[in-house]
Amino acid sequence: MKGLVYKSTGSWYNVRLDDGSFIECRIRGKMKLAKLKVTNPIAVGDIVELVLDPNNEGTGIILDIDPRTNYVMRKSVHKAKQGSLIAANIDRAVLIVTLNHPKTSLGFIDRFLVTTDSFRIPSTIVFNKSDLLSKQELGAIEYITSIYEPIGVNTLLISALKNKGIDEFKKIIQGQITLMSGHSGTGKSTITNLLIPDLDQKVGEVSESVNKGVHTTTFAQMFEVNASTKIIDTPGIKELGLIGIEDDELSDYFPEMRALLGQCKYNNCMHTHEPKCAVIEALENEEIAESRYLSYLSMLENEDRRW
Repeated sequence: MKGLVYKSTGSWYNVRLDDGSFIECRIRGKMKLAKLKVTNPIAVGDIVELVLDPNNEGTGIILDIDPRTNYVMRKSVHKAKQGSLIAANIDRAVLIVTLNHPKTSLGFIDRFLVTTDSFRIPSTIVFNKSDLLSKQELGAIEYITSIYEPIGVNTLLISALKNKGIDEFKKIIQGQITLMSGHSGTGKSTITNLLIPDLDQKVGEVSESVNKGVHTTTFAQMFEVNASTKIIDTPGIKELGLIGIEDDELSDYFPEMRALLGQCKYNNCMHTHEPKCAVIEALENEEIAESRYLSYLSMLENEDRRW
């Protein structure tokens, strides 16, 4: 039998079978993925091969995983030099962003986009809590939008609390499996409740003392918005470590740098100090955003990225 993984709790996996029924499954023995050092071998969105467990009625045993079209992974919280799979086989990635309560940095946005761009996964930045924004903060969002829209990342401004922009959100994700990610407290669960009113996901508050969200989603889980549309809600991410990207590959995951491929004087140009570097020239001509370039340098210097 084949099934689609809807929820992973670490040891058990909730799998939807072709007939629409669900079954709780375990992994048979230890399952390892080639070339991936991960703490969890199976992710929400995986298509798995399974059989009924003869020793535990009503449960299944996962035997194998079908080849993935893509996956999104973050640095493991508990184990050094390992990653943690967030989701697999997704059609779109949505990053829920808030300027404050909690604050989402441009560096975090760029790391997320590099992760998704490595598989050419279309990404959308959704600015939530518009009802809390001042005119100055709305201007800041316009500026941020001017950075990302030209490189192919569409943006949307919403207020989940006021139910504004949710119809536009639905249009973006319609007919797709969408990963929804972001810091805790940005409103992912509130948005999920608006998309699926009878779901009643637990909603948390932002800690005023540290301006960070309180975790309300413990495990990644897939939900059905309608027959053709699914979202994967994920635990809030504090830090996003990049894994498996070599130095000479990194610029390829910045679309504005990728567009200049082959235009530098040196074939092995790292775009840091080299003469007649097309990327540096574009930066000086304000054709590349300074914040994006600084994110590139930060990632280039981060040894954890090369696990």
